[in-house]
Amino acid sequence: MTQKHAFYAQSGGVTAVINASACAVIETARRYPNQIGKVFAGHNGILGALREELIDTSYESEETIGALIRTPGGAFGSCRYKLKSFAESEAEYRRLIDVFQAHNIGYFFYNGGNDSMDTAWKVSQLSEKLGSPLTCIGIPKTIDNDLAVTDNCPGFGSAAKYLAVSTKEASHDIASMCDTSTKVFVLEVMGRHAGWLAAATGLAARKDSDPPHIIVFPELALDKKKFLKKVHETVSNEGYCVIVASEGAKYDDGSFVSASTTVIDSFGHQQLGGVAPALCTMIKQALGYKYHYAVADYLQRSARHIASRVDVEQAYAVGKAAVELAVSGHNAVMPAIVRESDLPYRWAIKAVPLEHVANFERKMPLSFISDDGFNITPACREYLEPLIEGEEYPPYLNGLPRFARLRKVFVDKQLNTPFPGP
Repeated sequence: MTQKHAFYAQSGGVTAVINASACAVIETARRYPNQIGKVFAGHNGILGALREELIDTSYESEETIGALIRTPGGAFGSCRYKLKSFAESEAEYRRLIDVFQAHNIGYFFYNGGNDSMDTAWKVSQLSEKLGSPLTCIGIPKTIDNDLAVTDNCPGFGSAAKYLAVSTKEASHDIASMCDTSTKVFVLEVMGRHAGWLAAATGLAARKDSDPPHIIVFPELALDKKKFLKKVHETVSNEGYCVIVASEGAKYDDGSFVSASTTVIDSFGHQQLGGVAPALCTMIKQALGYKYHYAVADYLQRSARHIASRVDVEQAYAVGKAAVELAVSGHNAVMPAIVRESDLPYRWAIKAVPLEHVANFERKMPLSFISDDGFNITPACREYLEPLIEGEEYPPYLNGLPRFARLRKVFVDKQLNTPFPGP
């Protein structure tokens, strides 16, 4: 019997280094030709499997696959599509198994966050029951840094580095003009429930008076009176105030400072965004200061030009480990990052059960937030600093970074019935 093929898919919001994990999966699988045949990548994530749109990576050269390590975004396409429980979505799970059977796929590598780990775990359990056992390995990824068990998540370090650098650079700009112009600058960053990205901007400060002067975390309710007092004191003392606000900032009653009441995403969440202008309006009305704001949005997760070297190395390591775990007989596990020491920073990879990761969300410990609620503690700095260490610049051509260009040759479809979903 021929070797089983592997299916790899990217899920959810992409990162500056998710393709480093893809690179590792494909390169490592090619080193095990007796166990793994080809690696098929899902076009637009798990939808690629459901729609039977599989990209045959064997048509990509070693040079092109190697170039993925320096390429941002999701090279094969990602999606926000959550499989529900088997009882609710039996047809989808059966469709997955049918596609995998039709293409002799025995390995499933799912590169994503909480929901992806849940899907990989469910598929591993159900494939056995449905008579077509699969080896399912989750590969961690998320700039939110909110996956359980692992010390940190690939993708976070590079986003954290970009935001810390941007905060530091913008702060010099504001400081230059504050006497006769802008007094307040607000940077809005991602983070619905976990303030890891907001916290990372605190690395820009080396002493208490350095910006960012105020960080608004989703873990703590925003007290308007306390917040405005801090803004006023900072402008009075420093001449200007730099604020970083998580998009998930909330009031005491649990309502978001800014969120759409009509736009709901594919996971049933209110679409967030607009906390920066909301805070600026609040400041203008109460204190009258001139302001500017910026929304990092996709920039923070796509900034490969300033990626953290540690982050790139870890993203590659979890992809490599995923394949090695699969061929050595592991199933329903995720390669997690284990911190062995802070100084010097040392880390390792270990396998953890998917069921210990799926649907768990790790928020920032309150011990990482200063007593006044507006900055980070030394313990937080000690945790964050190693994750943004080092630079891993892509090669440049004509002043711009060079990224991988894939051929994307699709596998011939074997099933007669199309997927009825999106």
